[in-house]
Amino acid sequence: MTFEELNLSKSLQNALTDLGFERPTTIQEKIFSVVMSGKDVCGIAQTGTGKTLAYLLPYLQQYKYQKDKKVNLLIIVPTRELVTQVLATIKSLTKYMNVEAVGVYGGANIKINIAEIRNGLDILVATPGRLIDLLSNGTIKPKSIKKIVIDEFDEILELGFRAQINQILEKVSERNQFLLFSATFTEEAEKFVTLNFKNPVRVEAAPAGTPLENITQNLYEMPSFYAKIDLIKEFLKKPEFEKVIVFVATKTLADKVFEEISKEFEDEIGIIHSNKAQNFRFNSINSFQNGNLKALIATDLVARGIDISEVSHVINFDIPTTPEAYIHRIGRTGRVGKTGNAITLMLKSEKEKLESIEKYMNLKISEGILPENFEIGNYSVEIEIPEISTKTVKLKLKRSVDYGGAFHEKIDKNKKVNVRRNHMEEKMIKYGRKIKRSGKH
Repeated sequence: MTFEELNLSKSLQNALTDLGFERPTTIQEKIFSVVMSGKDVCGIAQTGTGKTLAYLLPYLQQYKYQKDKKVNLLIIVPTRELVTQVLATIKSLTKYMNVEAVGVYGGANIKINIAEIRNGLDILVATPGRLIDLLSNGTIKPKSIKKIVIDEFDEILELGFRAQINQILEKVSERNQFLLFSATFTEEAEKFVTLNFKNPVRVEAAPAGTPLENITQNLYEMPSFYAKIDLIKEFLKKPEFEKVIVFVATKTLADKVFEEISKEFEDEIGIIHSNKAQNFRFNSINSFQNGNLKALIATDLVARGIDISEVSHVINFDIPTTPEAYIHRIGRTGRVGKTGNAITLMLKSEKEKLESIEKYMNLKISEGILPENFEIGNYSVEIEIPEISTKTVKLKLKRSVDYGGAFHEKIDKNKKVNVRRNHMEEKMIKYGRKIKRSGKH
């Protein structure tokens, strides 16, 4: 099927032609008529298969110009990066249309967000926390919303946004059309959908857990942290490793990996995680996208926010805790029909995680061939991450020479002495005669 066969408007067809798109992907083709019918939808398709266009095309096909521009389509995404990238897709698709879109996320100036929304818009792309702020202060009127998209739905739940999504659902109307999209569909996500949505039509482009056919997966069992570092350095010397994302589990580990690799590839390595400033993250992604960086080190938290074309390799520095996270990681390469490569570096202690992933995919990951001059035998100590010592500063107390502990003799003026007093004698001295106390009459 071609996009022309979907009977899209001329404006959309021209925009798709400019983008070089001729045929819809499987998820785009399967979901189009279901969304157009007005039914709630739960779309499951792997990363890189065009989910963003799958929910934008039906909306834009049905779009009608509104003079009093208020939020008509609400798109909820988990990360700031994804807000930016969805906005860029909307802009390219509406090149020949009069559609206004605004993106909001936490950390940005909310006053600017309020001003942009009050200027008028059709589509709002938002992270859950900032969306609740704007619903609570009355900037967004729920009555105007017709469709609600929750993109990367299972990741939103996994990142702890369940409470925020519940608050949002309480504020919007049940009459809205809900479109849920995700690359995987966990048991937790399924329970949440059953509790909160009325029998959405489930549309799958491929069974959950199926690895993309155009991604080659290889496994390397490594004995130590530094063996992994040195192997990555060997890979980066090869010309075919031209655009590489290295995924790590934690921010601390990401910083350590960056520190070690950048010793040899100083100006060719970038890093992003949630502790980095927003401008730093955007600049790193842009530099990587533009080819100014050879590799980008990232944590799982921002994995969903990365939509970068032509990633040649994904390297898993460690094995993620869930099979779903593994699918999301490797989905950064081999996007939109192109070939890609996924490399996983594993310690012996991570073997159980590997087995879970292979069972989930129903696929055994092949052992990779080491670079010609690299020998694992040179590394013998199994260390996940080098110990980072913290310097302890001991405080010295200044003591007097005659310091004798907690109990010490008081100075004379502070000593308490019990004295028996003769008041009659004291008065004789003071008044020159005896003074008797007068009684009450």
